[in-house]
Amino acid sequence: MNEALREFMSYASAERGLSANTLDAYGRDLRAYTEFLDSKGRAQLDDVTHEDITAFLHTQWAKGYAAATVSRKVAAIKTFHKFLVREGIATTLPTELLPSPKKPQRVPDVLSVEQVARLVEQPMGADVAGQRDRAMLEVLYGCGLRISELLGLDLEDVDLKRGFVRVLGKGSKERVVPIGEVAAEALRGYVGGGRAQLARKARNSALFLNQRGGRLSRKGAWKILHRYAERAGVTAHPHTLRHSFATHLLEGGADLRAVQEMLGHSDISTTQLYTHVSKKHLRDVYRRAHPRA
Repeated sequence: MNEALREFMSYASAERGLSANTLDAYGRDLRAYTEFLDSKGRAQLDDVTHEDITAFLHTQWAKGYAAATVSRKVAAIKTFHKFLVREGIATTLPTELLPSPKKPQRVPDVLSVEQVARLVEQPMGADVAGQRDRAMLEVLYGCGLRISELLGLDLEDVDLKRGFVRVLGKGSKERVVPIGEVAAEALRGYVGGGRAQLARKARNSALFLNQRGGRLSRKGAWKILHRYAERAGVTAHPHTLRHSFATHLLEGGADLRAVQEMLGHSDISTTQLYTHVSKKHLRDVYRRAHPRA
């Protein structure tokens, strides 16, 4: 079973085009799954039954995992067993009647325009860290990027003259996102100042560098954002700025399809979650403007 799992992970990495984060999650999910099967004495893949999978999922619910996490585990298990049958490693498909748990629709957490301004303006001064952090926050909000997309940017991905950023999103899908003048100005200052100083320590094509001249890590970016959020008196994580970007665009009258394209959503129903947030904005406008509100 361990050999089958190794073959699947190699296939998923080489042919499925899954992101590094998804691959890591699938690996954890399937290791837990195969360990559970081993504890039940299922030494052969063809011995696995629908009941075994259901029993495993019950253990995951019992551990308190959210519906979205269990749904990902189901997807991993289904993909794994389909691969085994297709490659002739197994002959039975115990996942045929396995339903996926529905993900609850969760309204994204967003900041107000004033809160965003307070947050992104926290990095002060012309020092290296201040320039980098201000540019990082401005681009996160100004382009609506995922943190992995932001940290994956190289110098050549940014075209400040034409006002665009080339982004490599989920599933290695490339898209082009406009960059506003405020974010562009912050980037110009950083690239010509702080980044140039950091780049002397190591040759690196990454846009956002750490103090040693290497590519800034996800952990490092989280710490930076958390520090400035505390100073600004707001609760925020990297996705909060992405949520706020989408919501503020829609509240400003942006077309839903255009926002979908900028966010890199493959399904417009994902983008439509932000319209629930915008309804509050519409209600507030109505109450202020209608004579009988």
